[in-house]
Amino acid sequence: MGLDKVRVGNRYIGENEPVYIIAEIGINHNGSIALAKKLIDGAVFAGCDAVKFQKRTPQLCVPIDQWNIERDTPWGRMSYIEYKNKIEFGFSEYEQIDLYCKAKDIDWFVSVWDTEAVDFIEQFDPIMYKVASASITDSELLRRLKETNKPVMISTGMSTIEEIDEAVDTLGRENLLIAQATSAYPCNPRELNLRVITTYKNKFHGIPIGYSGHETGLAPTLAAVALGATFIERHLTLDRAMWGTDQAASVEVGGMFHLVKDIRDIEKSLGDGKKKLYGSELSNRNKLRKVKTKNRIAI
Repeated sequence: MGLDKVRVGNRYIGENEPVYIIAEIGINHNGSIALAKKLIDGAVFAGCDAVKFQKRTPQLCVPIDQWNIERDTPWGRMSYIEYKNKIEFGFSEYEQIDLYCKAKDIDWFVSVWDTEAVDFIEQFDPIMYKVASASITDSELLRRLKETNKPVMISTGMSTIEEIDEAVDTLGRENLLIAQATSAYPCNPRELNLRVITTYKNKFHGIPIGYSGHETGLAPTLAAVALGATFIERHLTLDRAMWGTDQAASVEVGGMFHLVKDIRDIEKSLGDGKKKLYGSELSNRNKLRKVKTKNRIAI
């Protein structure tokens, strides 16, 4: 298998493959396994290929100077480190997620934010890992992920092209997927810069390129598919008005259903790029074309 495709679970992501559609649940579950299961159900209903969660070790990921800053939460006022621990899933929750996704026949994987999180998720033998935009410069994390020999998807928001090059050098080009992203939630359409997808395709030739979107609405994501994104990631929520930092930049289940349907229609409509005369055009050609040619028609 060439570098233009990466095997993920039981399928491939890359050129001439169906777009791999990821519903990013992230922390939109707000620490509730019941809500997480409802979100998985929503992704299955919409026709997504995978759901993705996030795994952190808060004591490693939250800067110490932020630990004791108090904030209001649905569970009352608490320190930031308490809040981060409260919404973090442990072994029992991920064991349920693993079993539930297998029962629903949908892939699942995780954005890992530290090496301890990698060690933890390895217990479940995930199909691949994701590196969030915030972690792309964490060389220790990247090296640990490379040791797993699993596919790695990286988002490239808040990153310079030099930082992206360094991450690619650290991870290696094999089993790598790269997503264009802009790390603003929600993101102004003027800053989505979808043409970077084309730039990445030319620069990182052979590596599957995708799009991780944080905009409101669906049109830019559809445009990303038309530009050649081989995988798509959008946050999923049951209600954009729910409490949580990512909810406003998320897509509700009904919207995700329409997004998946439209992506599949775009795939069909793009074709192979070779101009041809279709049989469905012949009756109109004979009826409407005034000047006939003697060219041989190949259908």
